Amino acid sequence: MRKYSVKKSLILLAILLLPSLLYLFLHTGINNFKALPILGPKTANASGDTVYHKIPEFSFSNQNNKTITQKDYDGRIYVADFFFANCPTICPKMATHMLELQKHFYDRKDFRLLSYTVDPASDSVEALRLYANRVHAMDSVWNFLTGEKEDIYKLAFTGYFANAMKDEVAPGGFLHSSNLFLIDKQSRIRGVFDGTSTVELNDLMDAIEILYLEEYVPRKDK
Repeated sequence: MRKYSVKKSLILLAILLLPSLLYLFLHTGINNFKALPILGPKTANASGDTVYHKIPEFSFSNQNNKTITQKDYDGRIYVADFFFANCPTICPKMATHMLELQKHFYDRKDFRLLSYTVDPASDSVEALRLYANRVHAMDSVWNFLTGEKEDIYKLAFTGYFANAMKDEVAPGGFLHSSNLFLIDKQSRIRGVFDGTSTVELNDLMDAIEILYLEEYVPRKDK
């Protein structure tokens, strides 16, 4: 009986101390996690500070015919990819993995998903609405964007360093990247993951958690 009482007391003490320990870790501790790289070219400004590559400004229509711009993603962590609704090969797997991200992070107000079509001639607003319904996308989390083909392809090449083009030889008639791109709250690329790989999906989820930790815990390289 006494042994049971001691064990119960220790459990209660641990519960009482946990919030305090967590507070100390988040606000005063130096983390031991591996910081994510900031990908893409970088330059130095007149003051000598490093200027990192950022996703350029864009303006496209989503599945609800609402104009979505880069400003809608300022201050948010998001994962982006390129797809087309009639893709017969990699897109279904990529959509499944994007859906897993939605299920895992949907309750975080500053997390979003973003999918750009590489076939805007076929993927109208109406077609994207049907596709969003088919993959069980939540409008509050996941935008599917369409617009001028040249603008989408330019954003793919110069913003994400990704392939996006019409290709009669490719399955479905379009060639595009199979990657999922992790973008931080400053619009910088922080990771590129194979959207068809379950292993890399798990790596991406870990990377997202690291980005959230970076907000609260001092990094060793700062």
